[in-house]
Amino acid sequence: MLKERRSAAIKIAESLWATEAAIDAALARAAELNGNMVTARGEANLSALIGQDAFEVSAAAFAALARARCDIVETHRRLSQTKIQVGLRTVDIGEVPDKTGIQEERPAGHLQAVA
Repeated sequence: MLKERRSAAIKIAESLWATEAAIDAALARAAELNGNMVTARGEANLSALIGQDAFEVSAAAFAALARARCDIVETHRRLSQTKIQVGLRTVDIGEVPDKTGIQEERPAGHLQAVA
């Protein structure tokens, strides 16, 4: 039974990591879009009134993505608690390979299962 729970946890973790990465990528693109809209308007010497409605909608989309990121981070936290509830406290599900150079810190004295 532990094997099945561990397999399910890995499947969920992989989906979670993919979702987190997708939201982060969408946030970066939305920020780029908003920045380009502002910069392009200025470079074209256009009035601030030009494209303001489009900018407002794009900024709202960015805010919605930021909220989605907050929600997926909360999902991650709650799934960490769920892992404990189903008896996988000492099982290390694994982590996404770090591409940013920032390592997730673990509390001192943290134990994990080893192969």
